[in-house]
This record gives sequence, structure tokens and C-alpha cells, in this order.
Amino acid sequence: MKLTPFLKNGREKSMNIKWRYDRMKTLKEGFLWGGATAANQYEGAWNIDGKGPSVSDMCTNGSHTTPKRITPEFEQDTLYPSREAADFYHHYKEDIALFAEMGFKAFRLSIAWTRIFPTGMEVKPNEAGLQFYDDVFDECKKYGIEPIVTISHYEMPYALVQKCNGWYGRECIQYYVRYCEEIFRRYQNKVKYWLTFNEINAGTMPMGSVLSLGTIKGYSGPITEVPDEPQIRFQALHHQFVASAKVVKLAHEKYPWFKMGNMNIFATAYPYTCNPDDIIATQKEMQYTNWFTSDVQVRGEYPYYMERFFEENNITIKMEEGDAKILKEGCVDFYTFSYYMSNCITNDPNEGQSSGNLVGGVKNPYLKASDWGWQIDPKGLRYTLNEIYGRYGIPIMVVENGLGAYDKVEEDGSINDDYRIDYLREHIVQMKEAVADGVDLIGYTPWGCIDLVSASTGEMAKRYGMIFVDKYDDGTGTLKRKKKKSFDWYKKVIASNGEDLE
Repeated sequence: MKLTPFLKNGREKSMNIKWRYDRMKTLKEGFLWGGATAANQYEGAWNIDGKGPSVSDMCTNGSHTTPKRITPEFEQDTLYPSREAADFYHHYKEDIALFAEMGFKAFRLSIAWTRIFPTGMEVKPNEAGLQFYDDVFDECKKYGIEPIVTISHYEMPYALVQKCNGWYGRECIQYYVRYCEEIFRRYQNKVKYWLTFNEINAGTMPMGSVLSLGTIKGYSGPITEVPDEPQIRFQALHHQFVASAKVVKLAHEKYPWFKMGNMNIFATAYPYTCNPDDIIATQKEMQYTNWFTSDVQVRGEYPYYMERFFEENNITIKMEEGDAKILKEGCVDFYTFSYYMSNCITNDPNEGQSSGNLVGGVKNPYLKASDWGWQIDPKGLRYTLNEIYGRYGIPIMVVENGLGAYDKVEEDGSINDDYRIDYLREHIVQMKEAVADGVDLIGYTPWGCIDLVSASTGEMAKRYGMIFVDKYDDGTGTLKRKKKKSFDWYKKVIASNGEDLE
């Protein structure tokens, strides 16, 4: 790329190069600025207007040190935080108005499967549930906000856990397809962007049994102690692949204006040392954790490196006739991912471990960490965007990114979350660098634009939002909304299309 013509004046030449370089970092017109939520962490109203229980509804509260529990039956005097959460169900008009005030161009949300089909197995949908999302999408349209809808965001119907051990039962495919047929038909003129499964690669990890796959039939106890059976997990994940491909193909054929995307946790990993053993271990970790599921969803086939992994771990994937064809015909149109932190990988068992979003690793001495031990790595986002785009060459959205922190309400009512502003600013700077590198980045929806329940711990104290919700870990609170300092800052960022970050 030629940056500038030769100029007589060296100073002019230097200034022109800088101007052109800055232009390269400009985000495209129509960039989808917004925020992200999930029904099970935000919506509440768990048993109102016909909604059935999801796995999240059966999870108690927990903390950074005490894991939340799964209870097959409701326990008296026990808090189930997702059941009320931030009560978006009764506050959606107020919340969307606040999003509009920030200038949102997009709002990522999920549809609660059990609000449409209470057990997941019904033939006829629940009209009250369908109408609720009609109202939500209409409210978004009123303000010119584009919905980005996650079809299944850790909201497995608990009845399907009991009937078929979640996604381990192949019949879940038909239930999911029926659910998608209904919401596609109903919202075909209101929703353009769809994500089939949230963080689908969670299924490669033991925690995915709870959050994503629902392969916990008969289990009661802490989510960290769910018996892990990789054979069951990966077979269940295969069924999700097939279900995703089927509905992507359906959308392409019946609703060609839809844009269908995947969604991955991206757990960026670096070798801890230049020891070749650490480098190979990192490569394998990146393949297994980050690339496997998106290789299937973007390229339409199982990647070569999983054959050895399956063999070494005694895993046999049972594929029905036609599955390979379905995967190839149901490739997604764009790539989305969550990015919070990075970790290091080593073969040395003596190195200290760090925490993270479902995955951990070795502490990186060059990085700071959040209150929950998640290592903060803005430059890792640039690196990750380049790696993804170099591999797939399709448009990308960052649909989760944010800082979970303890927020203090001052005596005057203000919430001065400069730490959150710093975190978001530094990541946006690196997004712009990735755009200058040539990455086709089309949207950014930071996680928890409003406070909600933590998926991993069940806490409200771990706050991500630019809007404070008066709700606490003992279940108390008025649910009143309050703007944090980051609210006005992000409003300014959006209005300037990312140019004003101060």
C-alpha cells in the first residue's frame, strides 16, 4: 500500500503519512456500536407468562470462592439469581431508552428458548413469549437500534436435560430447528443478525456440560464438580454443530437477507517461554480451545488435528448419514467472539495459574489482572483479530468484551468507574489498530452494557455495566437504574465513531 506521494517538504511528508495512517485506523461508516446481554442473566420473569425453567433457572447464587449449585428441585430459602436477574422483562422500555441515549447502533440480546417453548418439546409456541420479543424488537426499531440475536445463550430447557441429557440426545436437533423455524418466521422483518450458539466452544471444556450442553441429567451439586465425560461432551457438541448448520442453511434458503454468525469464547494463549515444548503446547491449546468449533462452523468440516485428539482421548463421534453434507452446507456468514483476557501455556507444573472466562492458564508477568484474576490484555485483542481474519477472511464482530469489577456508589450517588473506561478505551484502540492492519471489523458490543448476573459465579457484585442496577447478592435491591461515569464516556465514543476516546 502506498501511503503518500513524495513531497518536497519533509515535515509535510511526515504529517501526510500520519494523517493517512490515522485514516487507516478509522472504523467504517455504519459500524455497529452497542452492548451485549443474555436473557438468563438479565431478563428475569423466569415463570411469568408461560415461560418454563432453563438450566440457569435451576442454579443457585455463588461467588468467586464458592461455586454456584445446580438443584433439580427448588429449595426454599435459597437464592436463584437468574430468576429475577435485572428484570429486563419489566424494564425493557426504560433500558432500551438508556441504550438509545448512549447512541447504540446495535443491541445484542438472546431469546430465552423456554419463553417460546417452555419445555423445548412443544409443537405450538407460547404466544405471550413471542409477543414479548416482538415488543422488544419494536422498541429497538423505534430508536434505530439493530438487534443482534443469540438464539441459544446458555438457556437450555431443563426439561430437555431430564428427557435426553441435553444435547447428548440427538432429538435436541429437531427441537432446536423447530424453535428456530418459529422465531425466524415471526421476526423475519425485525432481526437481520443471528448467532446460533453462544460460546459454542464451551462444549470443549468441562464447564460447558452445565452452561451450554446441558449434559447433567440427574446431577445435583456444585457446578465445579459435575462428572466430566468427554465422550458425552463431544458427541453433544457434534449435535450442536449439526443443529447450527441446519438452521444456517434454512436461513440462507428462506430468508436470504439474514446474516448468520457463530460465537466463540476466544481464549488467547501465548507460549510462556520459547521452549519448543511450550510452543507446541500452545499451538495445541489454540487448536483445541479456539479453532476447532469455528473451523467446523466457518469451513464446514472437522479439522485434521482433531483426529489425533479424539484418538488419544478415546472419543468416537457418531455421525449420521448426511451430517458431513449438512455441515458443509451450513457455514456461517460472519464470525463473532468474546474477548476478556489472555493466558500463557507451559509444560512446567510449578508455574502459578491464573483465572479466566471458563479457562485458565499461567500468569503472564507483563499483564495486570482484574479483581477476579482475569488478565487484562488489550494488545491481545489486536493479535486475536488478526489471527481470526487471517484464518477465515469473513467479517468479524467483537460481541463481548468488558471488565467485571466492584463498583462503589459514592455519597452523592455517582459511580466513578474510571477503571472500566480505561479497560474499554485500551481495547478500542487496539481494535482500530487491527482495522489499520486490514481486518474487516463490523461491530463492537461490550459485555454487560447494564449490570446483570455473572454466568460463571451467579453474582451481581461482579458488575460489567455502564448502567448500575440496584440489585445485590442477597437478592435485595430496588432494581433502579443509574448511569455510571462510563455511560457518558461511551456515548461520546459512539458519537465520534471511536475517534474521541478521552
